[in-house]
Amino acid sequence: MKIIAVIPARYEASRFPGKLMQILGDKTVIATTYENVVETGLFDEVFVATDSEIIFEEISRRGGNAVMTGQHETGSDRIAEAVRNIECDIVVNVQGDEPFLKTEPLSQLISVFKNDFEEKISLASLKIKLTEKEEIENPNNVKVITDNQGFALYFSRSVIPFTREIFEKTDYFKHVGVYAFRKKALLKFAALPMKPLEMAEKIECIRYLEYGMKIMMIETDFVGVGIDVPQDLEKAREILNGNS
Repeated sequence: MKIIAVIPARYEASRFPGKLMQILGDKTVIATTYENVVETGLFDEVFVATDSEIIFEEISRRGGNAVMTGQHETGSDRIAEAVRNIECDIVVNVQGDEPFLKTEPLSQLISVFKNDFEEKISLASLKIKLTEKEEIENPNNVKVITDNQGFALYFSRSVIPFTREIFEKTDYFKHVGVYAFRKKALLKFAALPMKPLEMAEKIECIRYLEYGMKIMMIETDFVGVGIDVPQDLEKAREILNGNS
């Protein structure tokens, strides 16, 4: 089984343009993420998929693997184009703005497919428990609910599940945007048009559910640092310097 990692990376970002080329320590954010993924030792190959010549050159000049793509609505669509002609079985999507992702949650995702002998699972992803009311109600945090086997039932920016009885103990989980795909499922995803629920929520993995594919959710306690705004970059710098 050949397992690769692909880091989708676009230069423009609505809240923090050019964030992947900001300096973190002595390297750019995207170079830091790329090198950290390589250093996990989990992957046969690691690629950056981008529509930016600036990012392509940044990775290439460091001896890394970069693939130029067209412009895409979602990271999964970008990765699908990048891997179409790459021989592999499993593709792990690592976010370019998550420079401190650890080995353990990535290893957990890969194990899902190694143990799925009947190939029932199309996609695996991560979830983390939410405990603060503000975090639960924040629409920027995508929530997920699962069945008893851990398969995703639905993702939403709204609060799910809705607790009708206030004394009822309810667990809430945030979807962590790290995915592992079977290559064939990823290519199928990219060929399918968006449907109403994905359009409404702006959550790409809903497309899998709408077309009847299985998503296994793995609980993790990993709390990453997603760099969405300049303040996140400062927090990442503090962590790198050992101040947090």
